[in-house]
Amino acid sequence: MKTLMKLRIAGGLWLLLMAGFAQADEIELNPGHPERYTVARGDTLWDIAGKFLAKPWQWPEIWHDNRQIANPHWIYPGDELTLTVINGKPRLQVGARREGAGGGQAAGGDVRLSPTIRAEPLDEAIPTIPLNAIQQFLTEPKVVDGGVMDQAAYVVAMADEHVVTGSGDRIYVRGLNDRQTAGYMVFRAGPPYVDAETDEVLGYEALYVANAELQAVGDPSTLRITKSARELVIGDRILPIEAEKVQTRYQPHPPAQPVAGHVIAVVDGVSQIGQWNIVIIDRGAADGIETGTVLEVRQSGVFQRDIISPSADEMVALPAEKEGLLMVFRPYQRVSFALVMNAIRAIHLNDAVTNP
Repeated sequence: MKTLMKLRIAGGLWLLLMAGFAQADEIELNPGHPERYTVARGDTLWDIAGKFLAKPWQWPEIWHDNRQIANPHWIYPGDELTLTVINGKPRLQVGARREGAGGGQAAGGDVRLSPTIRAEPLDEAIPTIPLNAIQQFLTEPKVVDGGVMDQAAYVVAMADEHVVTGSGDRIYVRGLNDRQTAGYMVFRAGPPYVDAETDEVLGYEALYVANAELQAVGDPSTLRITKSARELVIGDRILPIEAEKVQTRYQPHPPAQPVAGHVIAVVDGVSQIGQWNIVIIDRGAADGIETGTVLEVRQSGVFQRDIISPSADEMVALPAEKEGLLMVFRPYQRVSFALVMNAIRAIHLNDAVTNP
């Protein structure tokens, strides 16, 4: 018997919290919005909201509670969304459901209600964002404070005179004080993350190397590699694995306070940043950034020489134009990892991020 699971898209775009804002922004529909849209496999809630709204995070303000649906916060492939106007305000409703999705389709387009249990296979969930784009960043720490890395235990030698070390091999580690933890991660210090305006070091990239388990306590201690992503080298740092709740449901929302930061790094070193690329910004939890915070990216610091001006060396600052939107999915204290949700034009390092 196949196991089916009811999938509730809890924390969808319609549950966004507008905390810190005295009044919601005026609803602005996407000029090219459809009157109806049938949800397709592979859609995300952000994509669907963007078809109807200029600001996808405003979804809850146009979602209309549908009495014919037990819970209007569930959306599935095959559902038909209809945009209507109620009391002068745009409203989005589920106008039809596919066969077997909680009720049959009656003649004339009406929904025939019937007592049934809504069950869907796991692979039919409509997520808020494409989780495959950020999966690896949810399970491995990517940023550490400089002091933490400097004081962490380190690999002093490889066991059995191995030159190349991988899964199943043993390593010798000095400075391992936490002996109550069986699981450890091996990291390599990467370049610093630096504030774009002050040049202050906000943290360091932690390049994941391997997982290891403690076999013998001593000076040095002996660890066995259980999983490796790259070859270990002497000097790699060891940190205990901390129990961390991985978040996979997101509530995109504007920041509750003014934000003025910059894109300071991009994952995989691409030069032209576009949709679904992952960037690092120089603002974090200390600046009010939360999981789900949506920020606007604007062209920043672009100057053009005025060749017509009598002053041959006169430079003109070009307007800061909107380039796209990003959503923070993993904030740290001073920096945050964010996913580019859409890009009107190419995004670049040092571009400004601000309230949308």
